[in-house]
Amino acid sequence: MTTLRLRIVFDGAMVGPGKAALLGHIAQCGSIAAAGRQMGMSYKRAWMLVEEMNAAFRDPVVTSARGGPGGGGAQLTPTGAEVLRIYLAILDSARAASADQIAMLEALLKPSVPGDMSGGK
Repeated sequence: MTTLRLRIVFDGAMVGPGKAALLGHIAQCGSIAAAGRQMGMSYKRAWMLVEEMNAAFRDPVVTSARGGPGGGGAQLTPTGAEVLRIYLAILDSARAASADQIAMLEALLKPSVPGDMSGGK
């Protein structure tokens, strides 16, 4: 299956498929730790990515509350929801704009060899 992965690199900041997925999981489960677990990511790595995004944007993208008797949690801020929405819209536009060219590249590929697990590496 062919996929298009898009990373947007700004001066000193980056948004790509991993950070977008993390934002989506945080929105779904209300927890940075649980979002990281769903992605097979350590709690520390998930927190580091959230901190990077919070530092990069004018307003935080995620807010969180410490756990305890009442429980903790995390949620996307309006800015975080907008970052995710815009990133996904850019990705959809890129897919639509490049579909014909990607199909041309696919036509030039060798047929897959059974058992070839190199993944192009």
